[in-house]
Amino acid sequence: MTTEAIKVRTYGNWRRPRKAGLGSFGLIGTVGIFGGLVVVLLASLVSLQAALVVAAPILVLVGPLAIRTQDGRNVYNVLALRIGWSRRRANRQHLYVSGPLSARPGGHFRPPGLLSRVRMLEGRDPYDRPFGVLHHRHRNLYTVVLGCEPDGGSLVDPDQVDIWVAMWGDWLARLSHEPGLRGASVVVETAPDPGTRLATEVLTRISPDAPPAARAVMEEVVETYPAASSEMNTYVTLTYGMAGGDRRDPAEILTELALRLPGLLAGLVEAGGGAAEPLSAERIAEVVRVAYDPDVAADVLDIRARHGGTGLRWSDAGPSAAVETVNAYQHDSGVSRSWLLTLAPRGTVRSSVLRSLLEPSPAIRRKRVALLYRPIDPATSARMVEADRRAAQFMATSTRGMVRARAASEVQAAEQTASEEASGAGLVEFSMVVTVTVDSVAEIADANVTVRNLLGSARLGMRPADRMQAAAFSCGLPVGILPWEQTMIPHELQEAL
Repeated sequence: MTTEAIKVRTYGNWRRPRKAGLGSFGLIGTVGIFGGLVVVLLASLVSLQAALVVAAPILVLVGPLAIRTQDGRNVYNVLALRIGWSRRRANRQHLYVSGPLSARPGGHFRPPGLLSRVRMLEGRDPYDRPFGVLHHRHRNLYTVVLGCEPDGGSLVDPDQVDIWVAMWGDWLARLSHEPGLRGASVVVETAPDPGTRLATEVLTRISPDAPPAARAVMEEVVETYPAASSEMNTYVTLTYGMAGGDRRDPAEILTELALRLPGLLAGLVEAGGGAAEPLSAERIAEVVRVAYDPDVAADVLDIRARHGGTGLRWSDAGPSAAVETVNAYQHDSGVSRSWLLTLAPRGTVRSSVLRSLLEPSPAIRRKRVALLYRPIDPATSARMVEADRRAAQFMATSTRGMVRARAASEVQAAEQTASEEASGAGLVEFSMVVTVTVDSVAEIADANVTVRNLLGSARLGMRPADRMQAAAFSCGLPVGILPWEQTMIPHELQEAL
């Protein structure tokens, strides 16, 4: 008899790129230090007092760049966040009211904040299916939303899971070759099942001649089953920056996007996405409407089941009222709080590392986990991995003791990344936004404990998106909001800070 060892497949080797510069100063801080040192040396030729007078403001300006929080933000980042929140409160921009009795033009319930300037377009794909396109006019970006029904991980062979992961990695790698693609996201939304779909499927199929006992059993199933079940929806968004988009005809852009959909959908199916199809403009509006007002979820499902659609438009998908506070976002019938990723799981993990976070939680009304991806083009990827490799080698040769052992591990990981990139693998930056919605402000404390426990089992480091809860809520929706495209400071300059 022979005993075969069962090898468990693990994944990992994601790492935060090292920033150029001296220590925690960053590139701009390092340039400021050496430039200030030159100025101080020149001033010292005049007198010692002149050198001290010149050095004092340089230290005041450059010093805050070296003081960083646990998630990597410096003093200027924290001050900018607090000042921005104070200005929004002073201008009452943290309050939102819409509808016929509000001061909003048109009397509609338009989505607020980052979605206020978004308009909806709709086209037809090669299979004559309608698909909605969100046009972010202030950035001239176009977002396509795809709906998926992924296959579950239960009773699936490990080899099949490994194939799905490999195909998903291949799909992400191909995004870097997608013309004009600025970013993508995967949003997994879970909520208690209201039982509307089950009631529609069962009660409408009961025969009038059915025995009373059989009818009673089916009615009891419809009444009791939803209490122990939940619904899970998965969406994939792709956001494009079309060349000459502001001068091109919208019909031409819709045609170009429609031609790309079949290949993208086929890749999702191969990666375990199940039945994948583009969402129509009406379906996108329904998803956003339910996110802002969870109480209407059952009504939306019921109307769609009875009439085939709700007729909801994008201009009426927002809340009637919303209030942003420091640590929460109140909107219609829900109160939400969001968390931002600060540290990915260290070391290697298994394919089920996020299962507890993605599964429904009984104490939470609705929960959305949004994975944000920023594909990097091959030329930039090569430069990044090579710079990271050189930085890791420098740290390994200039450290000692236990720190040197960790630096040697960093070198090994950097070498593996460089080897995989040279063989054709893609490089993708990723982040995560977790949003939970409860019924009242009093339940936020319990939601904090629940999320903290879920993050511990998933080995994730996250921080609350305090003072920017409304923006984080919008980024967690399947509407294609890319955080790095919404900042006033260019992404490259932020990386240098």
